[in-house]
Amino acid sequence: MSRKKFDKSKLPSRHVSVGPERAPHRSYYYAMGMTEEDIAKPFVGVVSTWNEAAPCNIALMRQAQSVKKGVKDADGTPREFCTITVTDGIAMGHQGMKSSLVSREIIADSTELTVRGHSYDALVGLAGCDKSLPGLMMAMCRLNVPSVFMYGGSILPGRYKGNDVTVVDVFEAVGKYAAGGATEEDLQELEKVACPGAGACGGQFTANTMACVSEVIGLALPYSSGAPAPYEERDKYAYESGKQIMNLIEKNIRPRDIVTRKSLENAATIVAATGGSTNAGLHLPAIANECGIEFNLDDVVEIFKRTPYIADLKPGGQYVAKDVYEAGGVPIIIKTLFEGGYIHGDCLTVTGKTLEENLESVEFNKDQKVIRPYNNPLSPTGGVVGLKGNLAPDGAIVKVAGMENTSFEGIARCFDCEEDAFKCVSNEGYDEGDVIVIRYEGPKGGPGMREMLSTTAALSGQGMGGKVALITDGRFSGGTRGLCVGHVGPEAAVGGPIALIKDGDRITIDGDKGILSVDVTEEEFSKRKASWKPRGTDYNSGTLWKYSQTVGSAQKGAITHPGADEETHIYADI
Repeated sequence: MSRKKFDKSKLPSRHVSVGPERAPHRSYYYAMGMTEEDIAKPFVGVVSTWNEAAPCNIALMRQAQSVKKGVKDADGTPREFCTITVTDGIAMGHQGMKSSLVSREIIADSTELTVRGHSYDALVGLAGCDKSLPGLMMAMCRLNVPSVFMYGGSILPGRYKGNDVTVVDVFEAVGKYAAGGATEEDLQELEKVACPGAGACGGQFTANTMACVSEVIGLALPYSSGAPAPYEERDKYAYESGKQIMNLIEKNIRPRDIVTRKSLENAATIVAATGGSTNAGLHLPAIANECGIEFNLDDVVEIFKRTPYIADLKPGGQYVAKDVYEAGGVPIIIKTLFEGGYIHGDCLTVTGKTLEENLESVEFNKDQKVIRPYNNPLSPTGGVVGLKGNLAPDGAIVKVAGMENTSFEGIARCFDCEEDAFKCVSNEGYDEGDVIVIRYEGPKGGPGMREMLSTTAALSGQGMGGKVALITDGRFSGGTRGLCVGHVGPEAAVGGPIALIKDGDRITIDGDKGILSVDVTEEEFSKRKASWKPRGTDYNSGTLWKYSQTVGSAQKGAITHPGADEETHIYADI
């Protein structure tokens, strides 16, 4: 029989497992080999984003089996299910990228529906690729059942001509090839070795950025995001995550006890400190929305301004996630930031202890070069900064990690979709000093807010990363480098200033002062606005159309529903 500490009369699974009227429901469980004892225990949803779309996800099912064993050994009944992912590296550079950010909502929504439909009592979620990490964390906060998140781990670096390489090197090699700096044979050799096996992209791109967030925000066990995907050590953390979920059920510790304003500030801090992906500027407000916390892009960039940049990670630096793991893992990053007063230590975590208590046994490793101590940073302010001005009244965001020059002034070269811009770049049909503008790629206008890695990587590969700039109401990959400004708001589709600029307008980007402006008067903007007309898209039915009807601004996280503020019930209390 189940231990007394788990009182089914207070758990959601009572609706599908307790009482004579639930005999039909129990018959399904018996059909799957469950026993009466299994049915009497709490039901724990174990969700992974496993698929064969890309290496990011192929190790997740293996780890899910370890989670299930941990749940069983701690006297729970695991119920495994999968949800989708859209893998950015394969979706990149074509219409498929419109599906990427939308997949975050589908992951959260489908996880919510599975848990609601089957009345699961708790959730352990395993994610590999970019949008799947925030998608599962959003679902956890929305449902507010006891939850543990776990990252599936990063890929090991590839080796090419004696150097560590990642998939971003392949994207950049496309630009080198187009510019005559590499042969087709060079490109073919590189593409075959860049990604040696399972795991998410190895640099401090979106997946590893959000993996760091999962630990510091308190939803993942300490050290659990560190080991690369192929390492069997991941299975140990998966097992412990499964065991720990039963402690959270017993103590009724829920995600909204953990995800607070302070823990969101901690999350923004680690993004800036590690030179993380600008996509975190979308995902943190979206997670906050699920908890009913007002935390938008302005709040995120305010923290970026005061956070030292301490992790020498690709794409702006030298190292990859495997190096962070070998240096001591994410906890040493959190430890030095805490010692510097940049982290709130009193936030609860899934260990049942506070962040500060989790850090008590952590020693900062001085015998490594990957992570600097807080008082010897790579730069005194974060690797990501926010911008505002007459071109971006609602704000914009840019990664400056590893860049010497964070300012640029140049002439606008406008494109109304990424394909046109990429074609121009591929043909080297631009001039040094241009500011390439890619618009109508925002959340609503895209629809889907595509990433622009193919274009930015081509520029870098041509050696033009510091000689031109790029701005968009779309997004950038965490792998993007160079002065590339994303999330410009309001977006072009709603008549934001980015829709009104013209070829030849002079644009100023100032990362130090946080300015993004265009040399156009208010009077001239008003004239242009009067003649502006909304632009149609080819997405007038299906999922992307539905997304375009509900999605909000990038400033608030590109969210598609009102969040906890409008709740009249919480699933966990049904």
